[in-house]
Amino acid sequence: MPETILEPDLPIIDPHHHLWDLRPLLGHFPQPHHPFIAAVALSPYYAFDQLHAEVNSGHNVIGTVFMECGAFYDSDRDPAFKTVGEVEFVNGVAAQGASGLYGAWRPCAAIIGHADLTSGDGARAVLEALIAASPRFRGIRHQGAWDADPDVLGAPFHAPQGLYASDAFRTGFAHLGALGLTFDAWVLEPQLDDVIDLARAFPDQPIVLDHCGTPLNIASYHGRLHERFDIWRKKIRALGALPNVSVKLGGLAMAFCGMPEHGPDAGTSSEVLAALWRPYIETCIDAFGPDRAMFESNFPVDRWGADYATLWNAFKRLSAGASAEEKRALFAGTAARTYGIESILPG
Repeated sequence: MPETILEPDLPIIDPHHHLWDLRPLLGHFPQPHHPFIAAVALSPYYAFDQLHAEVNSGHNVIGTVFMECGAFYDSDRDPAFKTVGEVEFVNGVAAQGASGLYGAWRPCAAIIGHADLTSGDGARAVLEALIAASPRFRGIRHQGAWDADPDVLGAPFHAPQGLYASDAFRTGFAHLGALGLTFDAWVLEPQLDDVIDLARAFPDQPIVLDHCGTPLNIASYHGRLHERFDIWRKKIRALGALPNVSVKLGGLAMAFCGMPEHGPDAGTSSEVLAALWRPYIETCIDAFGPDRAMFESNFPVDRWGADYATLWNAFKRLSAGASAEEKRALFAGTAARTYGIESILPG
């Protein structure tokens, strides 16, 4: 039975979701039984209609931010510029929502795309093409997730070890600040030092750490969440001390994190999810403060552990002791300011 929606009037900007069509690719993924592939298989097609159904499940979602996921690249472009196709596609979805035919919410009000920053100075032209592709484009994500154990991430991810420290990457990265763009960083918990070092090297560049830094409860890390919690907390506090870094509060329902471990069929309640996530969410809010922290859905990936309505109920349980001002920041204000979409906030 669906849960009763908590605080149904609280405005939400969901700052992290994907849109994709992976149906032609699923049969070609190696490791089909890897939990991440299983999670993706839950929603191999996730487009405007699916997103619209999620945000109309009872919570007051007033807008969203699209996060790059390698979808709908333009095969007719030069390889370096293929990623522009993703931003063009998502801009069309945003325009569809902005028509008002689907209600007052604004899907993809901000768009985070991708450019290969390891191309160094060559990244500048790609970034400029992404800017030209949509007035909603705000920045990029160049994921750096890597682990020595190949079973942790599985086949879809191929970031090289130490990506964020490479000279080529940092040459490209420097162009973000010159163009006024944000950067989303996705790494795994053992790699958090990479983000700390990058943020210190570029103190004026806004960086958003995705998914609470991705604590791991999979493969060789399975059963080690408690053992590694203090390591993770120390790194989160170090990141929180850097004023150019913000954090997304979510991603913990991913198969990588294993909170819960048993996937979507378990029907885990928002009370149980809140209890599982509380040490991580509260540590992040304490380290960053509400003005640099934002709840995220990470849908459809987090469907592994929760449906959309239950996920946001869990977040509302976790923020039950926050003031009204703190809730405004955590659920909408921080995301709006970070991604330059304050205009969609209620007056």
